[in-house]
Amino acid sequence: MYMAISEGISQEMEKDSSVLYMGEDVGVYGGIFGATTGLYKKFGPERVRDTPISESAFIGASSGLAAAGKRPIVELMFTDFLGVTFDPIMNHIAKNYYMSGGNVKMPIVITTAIGGGYGDAAQHSQTLFPIFAHIPGLKVVVPSNSYDAKGLMISAIRDDNPVIYMFHKGLMGLPWMPYPQSSVVEVPEEEYTVPIGKAKIVKTGNDITIVSVGSTVHMALEAADELKKDGIDAEVIDLRTVKPIDKETILNSIKKTGYMLAVDEDYESYGLTSEAISIASELGFKDLKTAPRRIAYPDIPVPYSRNMESFSLPSSEKIIKTVKEMIM
Repeated sequence: MYMAISEGISQEMEKDSSVLYMGEDVGVYGGIFGATTGLYKKFGPERVRDTPISESAFIGASSGLAAAGKRPIVELMFTDFLGVTFDPIMNHIAKNYYMSGGNVKMPIVITTAIGGGYGDAAQHSQTLFPIFAHIPGLKVVVPSNSYDAKGLMISAIRDDNPVIYMFHKGLMGLPWMPYPQSSVVEVPEEEYTVPIGKAKIVKTGNDITIVSVGSTVHMALEAADELKKDGIDAEVIDLRTVKPIDKETILNSIKKTGYMLAVDEDYESYGLTSEAISIASELGFKDLKTAPRRIAYPDIPVPYSRNMESFSLPSSEKIIKTVKEMIM
């Protein structure tokens, strides 16, 4: 995924001189998760700029760059650092287009790493995309594989609205961090887009709908393979976009299966799983055979202990157990 993201950015920078990238260690180092590999050498320090550790400053500066006609990409190294950037994101980047009557566009991409599983503790392991999704004016995308990673990045750069691009550390394909092989798929060399706001059914099935995103897509697919052995045919949805969420794909799947399980690595309360259950209950109630369920992170800070963190995270085993409780 890190190579696919870098390739997508490079292609857009080649064709559009207004595209630039800013963040901590994104230049010579190539980003701590590899997403800007090779860009500094290719485009130089004016367009790929290493910044001081001052997230509020360089993310705040992106709103001025966008208003002046640039298409900045800025990297918030970990989503956990959101707190110091919330004013420029929530009150400027998300609102300037609306408050200017559509006269000031905000074509900004904010990239940021999400996810746990590596003992990075409570300040470097969260999955906070519902916080961004809660703010009107922001779009939020979360790729689960290398093909979508490139296509969603190109779509995000070309969008005249601000897009929060969130990649899971454990899917990037880095040699020093384990990743599921199912996240590595063929990526065309030419440019292409993946539509923002459109989910994808990554496995068809008739017995239960599993709504997933990012890392949990791979857990759901693994669980679906095991459930098949017990005669349970699960359908797996990869949302790909958290905001706007693809209600139609969720509801059409529920209409077919009658059951829904939402799986997410974010906190259980007030999160994406809550939104998915709300959609199913409000708009698809007549098609449900039982109450929808969720698997998410418990409402606790992410533990530093590997054993405690692993116990708390979603998993294919938890998905299998919950599905069987629902329909067997």
